[in-house]
Amino acid sequence: MRPHPNYLLSLAAALSALAALLHLACIYFGAPWYRALGAGEEMARMAEAGSSYPAFVTLCIAGILFVWALYALSGAGVIGRLPLLRTALAAITAVYLLRGFGGVFVMSDAPGRSANFWLWSSAICAVFGIVHAAGLRQSWARLAPQRR
Repeated sequence: MRPHPNYLLSLAAALSALAALLHLACIYFGAPWYRALGAGEEMARMAEAGSSYPAFVTLCIAGILFVWALYALSGAGVIGRLPLLRTALAAITAVYLLRGFGGVFVMSDAPGRSANFWLWSSAICAVFGIVHAAGLRQSWARLAPQRR
């Protein structure tokens, strides 16, 4: 009998997928969305000028976020087991937490973005990281590498 899915990791997957979709929306809707979501004026201007660079970077970020969503779904038991599951989920959780709690300390080193952007995006990443950490903690033993 299959155990019940881990609802916190399922929520973590939904959060990562939502973030990925918002990144794709930037590509589709262009410069106004890059500005609204805090990508910076330079990215917005490049998008307005027809440069492929903003779309490429944004597509890469969206792809990473979708992969993270798949790993959270795998950890939740919703889809099959992905390779290096526990290690990947620990790394994903660490990235979200480091970005969430460390983002405000690098604000001045990344020009072109407002303090408001850094505060909001850091808070969002911290919440994502906390949800991942709580879900990972619940499933840690179950996610141990399987022996052959």
